[in-house]
Amino acid sequence: MKASTLKLGLNLWPPFLFSGVRVREIAADYRRAHVELRMRPWNRNYVGTHFGGSLFAMTDPFWMLLALNALGRDYIVWDKAGSIEFVKPGRGTVHAHFELGDAVLDELRLATQDGDKTLRWFDTDVIDGQGEVVARVRKQLYVRRKPGR
Repeated sequence: MKASTLKLGLNLWPPFLFSGVRVREIAADYRRAHVELRMRPWNRNYVGTHFGGSLFAMTDPFWMLLALNALGRDYIVWDKAGSIEFVKPGRGTVHAHFELGDAVLDELRLATQDGDKTLRWFDTDVIDGQGEVVARVRKQLYVRRKPGR
């Protein structure tokens, strides 16, 4: 699937569309993504800041989607675990950036070349308009080369 098609699909996907999540970029080579979450009345919590579930949701699929598409059809990639640390109240528009470098892809390929699985953690900061960290999200991916590939 073309990255532009995936971006459009994610922006129309009801969990993102109705929570205020907007995918701003998915690079054509699936090495980079940029996502934002705008403050809306329906994604505020009781005290008027971003709902924590929305902060986690805005980051949830991207490491898996980037790795799956960058590695190609010879690999199985799954989300294995995730966590979020809330650093400060999130207000206004917040952003998350994802960068999947050659060194990480090479590491995943090397670790799985004999058919073994590998588990790898990826970290993402959710940043507010002043450049301050609102939340730190960790996602663990399960990666394995498909049998016979």
